[in-house]
Amino acid sequence: METTQPVSNPVYPPAPPSPGIFGSKVPSSVSFAVVLLLFLLPLSEIRCAGTALMSKSGLAFATGKEWTFMGGMGKDMMKDMKAPKKGEKEGNSQYFIIGAAALALLGLLLALAGNKTTGYAATACGVLGAGALIGFMLDLKKWFDAGLAKQAAEKTKEGSDSIGLDNMDSLTNVTLGFTPWFYIAVIAFLLAALFSYKRSASLKP
Repeated sequence: METTQPVSNPVYPPAPPSPGIFGSKVPSSVSFAVVLLLFLLPLSEIRCAGTALMSKSGLAFATGKEWTFMGGMGKDMMKDMKAPKKGEKEGNSQYFIIGAAALALLGLLLALAGNKTTGYAATACGVLGAGALIGFMLDLKKWFDAGLAKQAAEKTKEGSDSIGLDNMDSLTNVTLGFTPWFYIAVIAFLLAALFSYKRSASLKP
């Protein structure tokens, strides 16, 4: 009497889970590209009594261009005032912004390469880029505050109404601020670092 042998079904290993959109090169590449585009927009403003008088983009900081006068009321308020002199260096802020832009471009190229090693390098670019922007902010504030202190001392010494931005009526009303684009750029750098890390962690060695 013949016995029927049970047929064994082959066992296949489970398919690896899909990395999803965050495991692709798209999020990190887009984040770095966003940072580069944001450098074309105003990152900082000089304000008086809450009104923006002058602004400067990341590209203008990097190339050493002058501050841009705001139109309308801001321009009218600045008619008796002068912007910082042409060629005047704002501390080391130019170097920080150039470094941030270079890190954004390098991070974009590394993210597009799309392998594990370049992904971790792109992660470093994102973290360092955010740090460079924060360094830019702190250094620019230091330069601005030092300038106001010097102008206040000169005004007191000379007994004059002139103060060197140049003829601001009240130093206490003059402030340096950073636009939402600046903070979005910092966040975009950090997101690029996160996405690059997640992609690298999802790739096989």
